[in-house]
Amino acid sequence: MIGSVLATRRGVLILLLLCAVQFLDVVDTAILNVALPTIKDDLGFTQQSLQWVVSGYLISYGGLLLLGGRAADLLGRRRLLVAGMAIFAVCSLAGGLAPTSTLLVTARVAQGVGAAMMAPAGLSILTTTFTGGDRNKALGVWAAMSGVGAAAGIFLGGVLTQGPGWRWVLLVNVPICAFMIAAALRLISSDRPERARAGFDLRGAVLVTGGMLIGLHALIEAPDVGWTTARTIGELATAAALIVAFVVNESRVANPLFPLGLLRVKGIAAADVIQLAAFGGFTGSFFFLTLYMQNVLGFSPIQSGSAYLPVTVVIVVAAGISSVLIGRIGTRPIIVTAGLVSAGGMFLLSRIPTDGAYVSDLLPGLLTMGVGLGALLVTVTAAANAGVPADKAGLAAGLLNTSQQLGTALAIAVFSAVATARTNDLLATGTAIPDALTEGFGRAVLAGAVFVAVAAVIGLMAPHTHTASTTPGIPADGEAVRIPADTTNPLIASSKESNS
Repeated sequence: MIGSVLATRRGVLILLLLCAVQFLDVVDTAILNVALPTIKDDLGFTQQSLQWVVSGYLISYGGLLLLGGRAADLLGRRRLLVAGMAIFAVCSLAGGLAPTSTLLVTARVAQGVGAAMMAPAGLSILTTTFTGGDRNKALGVWAAMSGVGAAAGIFLGGVLTQGPGWRWVLLVNVPICAFMIAAALRLISSDRPERARAGFDLRGAVLVTGGMLIGLHALIEAPDVGWTTARTIGELATAAALIVAFVVNESRVANPLFPLGLLRVKGIAAADVIQLAAFGGFTGSFFFLTLYMQNVLGFSPIQSGSAYLPVTVVIVVAAGISSVLIGRIGTRPIIVTAGLVSAGGMFLLSRIPTDGAYVSDLLPGLLTMGVGLGALLVTVTAAANAGVPADKAGLAAGLLNTSQQLGTALAIAVFSAVATARTNDLLATGTAIPDALTEGFGRAVLAGAVFVAVAAVIGLMAPHTHTASTTPGIPADGEAVRIPADTTNPLIASSKESNS
């Protein structure tokens, strides 16, 4: 390396831009949660259809991430980033102005398509722009945006909903995206892959995208229609069959969408599974803690959003410290320790009482969880990108982000079933509604702690790398790797009704 890219003004601006991309993607997964009751009344949603304001974005975003990552490698990363931001902005405008529930959901689904292009393109630009110690620092800041975005999304949603109105939750994206597009065109050099259009694996793209979309749809709908119904089982079986067909296809085509040899990069599979379990545990817990604050403690939208501000500060600090520690002690011990610390904080939060107070019953657990969250997301991102060839950086980024979205969908589906079952059991025995809701929310957060604890255990299999290298053939751990050539739910309804 000739010099430190981060030591230059342009390098810092590029990093800030890429972090803004990640922040925007993650924020829009959570920002509308607080606004849902207002949106329901304004546009006439039913309780069952209301969940699609969030789930529509989640399905298209998660289902298309792998395709978006590969397209960034094949068609050009800056091109995909700019196109994704443009789609995101237009769909945000359409959603913010939507006069009907159908148009809002449609806009959210299309907005997810833009996010699926932005996220992997942004991360792959980061891992190919920065090297060595710069990459550790850059990945630390970038990964912190996932945790900050998940927490800040709830805060911003509360502020905008209680202030100018829920429509500004979406409309605010338009000027932000316009500024980011101008910055991307000015700061990021145009990349023109040598094989931009040759041999694109269309069949593989259809199979994996179909499998992801159907699988996510099944997970999101399962708490409402039932896990053992013919519909849920049929959708999950169909999704599994499509994924199996995708794997078979990738092993046979000359230029696969997903070169299976990428999984031979040491630890990449473990890192992606850790991301799935950990991020699912975190976002699912945020979701139910927000419901607890609003529906049991009586917090307003802005109060419940503000409750997460200390968490965002702790996440940023922990991420910064961890990005330095990676170079000294490596990723594996940090992943394991951070996972256990986070799980401990979430266990404290699972013991929330009906008459709880923010300072004594929520803040200690939130701060403890935030410390682990900031450290964990940084090190997992570094581990997932270590040893990935530069021309597969977009694919690796798409795979990591896909794990994140799958984890969110899986966690909310599972936690909803756990919370609803516990609440309904207690209501059937005559337990007061606030007590029953609190018990259900606590069980959901406890399930989140289990998810994160599992991530910590899997961390024992993560690569013990001290940096993240995307240099072809030179993984971070020094071992050569040969990569083949490109040959919302009833619980919310009951809780809202109980408050009215």
